[in-house]
Amino acid sequence: MRDFGEAPPPETFFERLKSGLSRSTAGLSDSLTGVFTKRPLDKETVAEFEEALIRADLGAAFASKLAAQVASGRYDTLISTREVRDILSAEIGKVLKKVEKPLAIDRDKKPYVILVAGVNGTGKTTTIGKIARRLTDSGHKVLLAAGDTFRAAAIEQLTVWGERTKSEVVSRPAGSDAAGLAFDAIEQARKTGADVVLIDTAGRLQNKAGLMGELEKIVRVIKKLDATAPHATLLVLDATTGQNALSQVEVFKATVPLTGLVMTKLDGTAKGGILVALAEKFGLPVHFIGVGEAASDLQPFDAQAFANALTGAS
Repeated sequence: MRDFGEAPPPETFFERLKSGLSRSTAGLSDSLTGVFTKRPLDKETVAEFEEALIRADLGAAFASKLAAQVASGRYDTLISTREVRDILSAEIGKVLKKVEKPLAIDRDKKPYVILVAGVNGTGKTTTIGKIARRLTDSGHKVLLAAGDTFRAAAIEQLTVWGERTKSEVVSRPAGSDAAGLAFDAIEQARKTGADVVLIDTAGRLQNKAGLMGELEKIVRVIKKLDATAPHATLLVLDATTGQNALSQVEVFKATVPLTGLVMTKLDGTAKGGILVALAEKFGLPVHFIGVGEAASDLQPFDAQAFANALTGAS
């Protein structure tokens, strides 16, 4: 009988992240190779390097700062692509370390209310389900509020996650008042002793004043039950949108008090550098990043691992 040997071990999250960011890394690598191969560092080289960083979605201000950092003390010398990668990884890691912050549940606030927002298509409802899985696995009793009352599919999707995580789901028929549902969900959590309430909201375009107004209304209604709630307001962002993520944060931040970010769809995008631009511009905590569909593909953000994966550093 043929022995096929043991199956290879499953990929670690870092390996999946590295694989997911491969397009971002490849784009940056090609640019670095083109800029630094057999050329001494001069003003023209530094300018090309800065342009390459901007193309990698790192943001103009940070690209300028990074280019100056690489150039410092190295003019008229040859510099290897490997050395540039290591400098980039270290500098990007410093910026990202400031926003590396796990989502912490304050047990003195019960229920701990988490409002989750984002535009259409970011994977918001799925992200809520994955966060619920992590919380229930760590011993929290979770209640899910299906506040995306615009889409029947979102209500059904959250109901499935409720079954998977053994979490109660409060829902109403499609078209119901989302703020009223959030109010009912928190009251229900108080009755049943739930530790955490995760509130889904309708995916909204940041330029739709009516929908953004509804989000403000949800917050106002929640505060009638608990003046300190929502205790966390997370914005889910889709990495594939690149620079558009910056304007999304701007508008949502002006509407509700954002406390943290979740970046999804980092697998297969060439725009992974946008997370660096977001960290540099807003300094909002990044709680989770996602690289796939499975529940285990959403993990707490690790700044240096991300910097290494993005730059291809060792």
